[in-house]
Amino acid sequence: MHAIANRQQAEAWNDWEGVHWAEHSERYDAMMGAFNEPLFAAADIKADDRVLDVGCGTGQTTRIAARQAYDANVVGIDLSAPMLERARRDAAAEGIGNVTFEQGDAQVHPLPDHGFDVLLSRGGVMFFADHAAAFTHLRRALAPSGRLAFLGPQPSGPDSAYARATAALSPFLREASPAARGMGSLLDPARIRQVLATAGFTDIDVVPAEAPMALGATAGDAADFLFAMGPTRYNLRDVDPATISRVRAEVQDALAEFETSDGVRIPGSVWIVTASREHSPSVE
Repeated sequence: MHAIANRQQAEAWNDWEGVHWAEHSERYDAMMGAFNEPLFAAADIKADDRVLDVGCGTGQTTRIAARQAYDANVVGIDLSAPMLERARRDAAAEGIGNVTFEQGDAQVHPLPDHGFDVLLSRGGVMFFADHAAAFTHLRRALAPSGRLAFLGPQPSGPDSAYARATAALSPFLREASPAARGMGSLLDPARIRQVLATAGFTDIDVVPAEAPMALGATAGDAADFLFAMGPTRYNLRDVDPATISRVRAEVQDALAEFETSDGVRIPGSVWIVTASREHSPSVE
């Protein structure tokens, strides 16, 4: 791997949290998959677009991009070796030949000037050590007519569906797990606009999108998943088993409110962010 600007994140995503994502990628993809539609609508990928998927993880969005940009090559970049191994395996299993996965820190990783038409990210841009420097570097990799599309979380208030479902767990979530540090770095649309403008992007737009997050087949299955996720495991590492069992039962009961015939679905909200490398010409 080339130079790393965010060593803390590199270490975290190559440790147990990255392994868990790689081993359970279908669960994480199910949780975020409903947001793929608005993300890809914003990206507007054409058949011959060269696409860079930033923080591609286990590669679901990279594979979708490769199917859309079938006359071009798509590159996924991520810090996590375990997740990239899963991404390569899944792409091969699906017979996708126009995709390449690279391990690196996209903030400083060598990228070809004007080498891409679309920069895409399903949340991975949250974790940069220096957002302005990272987006400046990424902008140089865009063609003059290139565009950026990414999603990031909206702030979650105490009355949100997810907060209600996990209220029993909330008092124990006192700090971010190693891989989750930086996850709240782009919650504010004003900050998003400021970072992108500083990096030289134009035509910046930040719009909300809502979709149901799939957490499991049943309330019990969803509770198992939530308690296996990195932030939960990290914060409960010193809590006694009896307390964990009690809290898990309370969370399962709360998740029952969100059981549907298609499984547990909790409303989620994200920002869909778009920008251009240069000003788009006016349409007369």
